[in-house]
Amino acid sequence: MQLKILRIYEAIVLRRPKLALTCVLVLTGFMALGLQHFKLDASAESLTLENDNDLTYYRDMVGRYGSDNYLIVTYRPKAGDLFDDKNIGHLEALRHDLNLISGIISVVSILDLPLLYSPKIKYTDFSGKLRNLLSKDVNRTLAKKEFQESPIYKDTVVSEDGQTTGLVLNLKYDETFLDLVRRRDTLRTKQSQKSLTTSEYQELKQISADFLRHRTKEGTRIEKLITQIREVISAHKREATIFLGGPDMITADMMQFLKEDLNVFGIGVLVFMIVTLWLIFRQIRWIVLPLVSCATCLVAMLGLFSWIDWRLTIISSNFVSLLLIITLALSIHIIVRYQELSSQLVKTNQLKLVKATVASMIKPCFYTVLTTAVAFMSLVVSNIRPVIDFGWMMTIGVCVSLATTFVVIPACMMLFDRSYPSPYEKTVSITRMLAVSTEKNGRLVLVLSVLIGTITAWGITQLEVENRFIDYFHSDTEIYKGMETIDTSLGGTTPLDIVLQAPAQIETKKVISFDETDDFDDDFDDDFDSLESARVDQSAPLGYWLSTAGLKDLSKLHAYLEAQPEIGKVNSLAQLYKVANDLSGKKLNDFELAVLRKNLHSGIYDQLVSPYYIEDLDETRVQLRAMETSDYLRREDLISKINQYLTEELQYNNDDIRLSGLLILYNNMLQSLYTSQIVTLGAVFTGILMMFMVLFRSLVISVVAIIPNLLAAIIVLGGMGIAGIPLDMMTITIAAITVGIGVDHSIHYLTRFEKEHRLDKNYIKAMYRAHASTGRALFYTATTIIAGFSILCMSNFIPSIYFGLLTSVAMIAALLGSLTLLPKLILLVKPFTAKTVITISNKPS
Repeated sequence: MQLKILRIYEAIVLRRPKLALTCVLVLTGFMALGLQHFKLDASAESLTLENDNDLTYYRDMVGRYGSDNYLIVTYRPKAGDLFDDKNIGHLEALRHDLNLISGIISVVSILDLPLLYSPKIKYTDFSGKLRNLLSKDVNRTLAKKEFQESPIYKDTVVSEDGQTTGLVLNLKYDETFLDLVRRRDTLRTKQSQKSLTTSEYQELKQISADFLRHRTKEGTRIEKLITQIREVISAHKREATIFLGGPDMITADMMQFLKEDLNVFGIGVLVFMIVTLWLIFRQIRWIVLPLVSCATCLVAMLGLFSWIDWRLTIISSNFVSLLLIITLALSIHIIVRYQELSSQLVKTNQLKLVKATVASMIKPCFYTVLTTAVAFMSLVVSNIRPVIDFGWMMTIGVCVSLATTFVVIPACMMLFDRSYPSPYEKTVSITRMLAVSTEKNGRLVLVLSVLIGTITAWGITQLEVENRFIDYFHSDTEIYKGMETIDTSLGGTTPLDIVLQAPAQIETKKVISFDETDDFDDDFDDDFDSLESARVDQSAPLGYWLSTAGLKDLSKLHAYLEAQPEIGKVNSLAQLYKVANDLSGKKLNDFELAVLRKNLHSGIYDQLVSPYYIEDLDETRVQLRAMETSDYLRREDLISKINQYLTEELQYNNDDIRLSGLLILYNNMLQSLYTSQIVTLGAVFTGILMMFMVLFRSLVISVVAIIPNLLAAIIVLGGMGIAGIPLDMMTITIAAITVGIGVDHSIHYLTRFEKEHRLDKNYIKAMYRAHASTGRALFYTATTIIAGFSILCMSNFIPSIYFGLLTSVAMIAALLGSLTLLPKLILLVKPFTAKTVITISNKPS
């Protein structure tokens, strides 16, 4: 069977190389036509769990309370006081220009907010129109003090020093998006339950396509919107220091950094690799062929993704780099084997030489790709759709890489005359040095391996999933400065909502009457008479959260949250209660609260009540913003603390409590990363061990082969823990990368070692010969990739730096493991016997 396949391959690829390359060129060209539709996806869905109930609840909550889709523009004047005439005029002009941008529903700033203490009003005045900063009779000194000290405005609209403020840009609410999501998710649920009809299946396909189109359109619109906002901001930067912040801006900037890395650093990586390949091979053909093979594979895969609208996300943006690594490694292995056979078979013609090269390399490369695919398939068990997609992308990609490499490289070789190794290619002193070190200092290799493994295994226990968006960027970038300003001066960045139902054991619908107010006759002051209280229905029901009992509970919760160091601004009904009590000079009773509720001016109601209370449901919401710059921020711990306070201190039932918001969604994703990383690592090593058993037909050899891979994975993950590099959407893939690279090295080295051992049954000599041949290819591969990916350390996007650094560490760990620990274990165990024959044959037919 194997001989038959090789004869077919010879007839199609080796004897007709031009036809084979033409077919590859046509197929690649067709795929390239789709590149015009290539898209990156930085939507919120790429940062959340698939089928996350919290995501569904969050969308429902947004539907009840209104969209929280906003951007923030920070403003700090370069000269004078923020509240003087000149700077107020500048701020007013900026607000006007921002209001003209299509897509911004409204701009809220200190110019628009109602003033209650400038001068102090009576709480009975809540029914009328209130002053704002632009009112003629307003006292700006008092207004500044109010913005700095008022329970409503403190730490949210003006900084502590009174010089920095923010403009909130409320963005267009995307009803179409939510409608498509609801319809799609409903049908997906039915599909998971296997109750989807044929017509519903077609409907799901159509809705999914409509959703992608709409999301693409919206993404483009948001990018243009942010560009327009930045243009307006740029025109006002002469008078003030201005930054832009908000969720949409963060995702847009992250994607922009990724695009820059793909474009700018892609060229840099290419240059580095060309230089390295030249230093290694010193022949143009051995530089061009690997690059042609890599380019063909990448264009084919990216074109395929473009045709089927399979989009790269922040996570799968590493796909290009990883596919480059794998294709380059396969190419170098073929070239090095060709050079080796060329030096041995001096009189053999090019056809037989290339055929012998392919025959000896196809099976080790096939099993290498197969085990690498298993490593990436481990990502499919994740609950995060972009991680699942990345696993499938890489699995398909490595298979295409194998096919492309074994067509392009051998076919191109057939177009050239036979090549003889240059003097530079005959020995590699470093691999020989490693072989000598393994022979002479084998015990030291084992001791160091155990020591490093122990230390880094401890490092894994220090690995965290907590990370901050702000740490994705350098401190001198505009996005970092903007996030830092919003976080430290304007109340925090990441929103968290606490939604509470009225306690079931309390009668939430109280009937208010004059007889029920304890001290009404004594405390009902003259000012209260000025309200048109006669028009209030005295039997009107009063919800629990607008009663003194509910507001006291909310006040306790509000105070507790404000006391937490990782929490910035907190907003709730408790603010209105505190201000009303302060303005009245006493604590309002239930009747007074009922009258106050009925007579609130619509502007006050819209700002201080409706964002936090739904009367029909007797449901309240407490909004807070976590501070991304806080060293105390541990999302999981914060969520646990809040839940514990609500259930133990305030004694609410768990059924009456629901935490929601971006902080919850992001935390769910982070916790899933940690869980899936541990589970999938165990699964992938089990799977690879079983494949080694099939390949090597020996449990001993399989265990020996997997130990260096396990150590490499421990070193990388443990090193991350020791260095304080968190596990996030980008770094979750590094374990699969390490295993994939390590398995590649182990298979090639063990296969070669077994072959060399069969020659004279001498383990030491076999090791030196394996180092001089396969070891050379491994060293070339590692050197080229490390050199290429080192340029990512110059990126503006910190995760890209981590990716380049960790990939290089993985390459070094895999190389040293394969050329020191693996041979030492072989020398120690001596697993090869006269009957041991690895199923990979190295003999050309």
